[in-house]
Amino acid sequence: MTNVRQLISPHHPSWEWQTNAACRGTDTSTFYHPENERGPSRVRREQAAKRVCSGCPVVANCLRWALETREPYGVWGGLSVDEREQMLASRTA
Repeated sequence: MTNVRQLISPHHPSWEWQTNAACRGTDTSTFYHPENERGPSRVRREQAAKRVCSGCPVVANCLRWALETREPYGVWGGLSVDEREQMLASRTA
């Protein structure tokens, strides 16, 4: 598991929103599924992640970033990978 305290601090101005994120300091396993996670386990983990996102003051920034970069993993901006893919697909349709 990655220790987020050891990661490089955001330095690009468009990343400053991360300092106010509700998930800051939360175990990353809440947002990223382990290998072969499926069914009810995955649903429960994603729901827990979305609960964190639901009270986040920068959820819109987070979702915008995930959509712009086409983030392929995890719950970002309160949406799962599949939900973000559906949103992007509907924009291009």
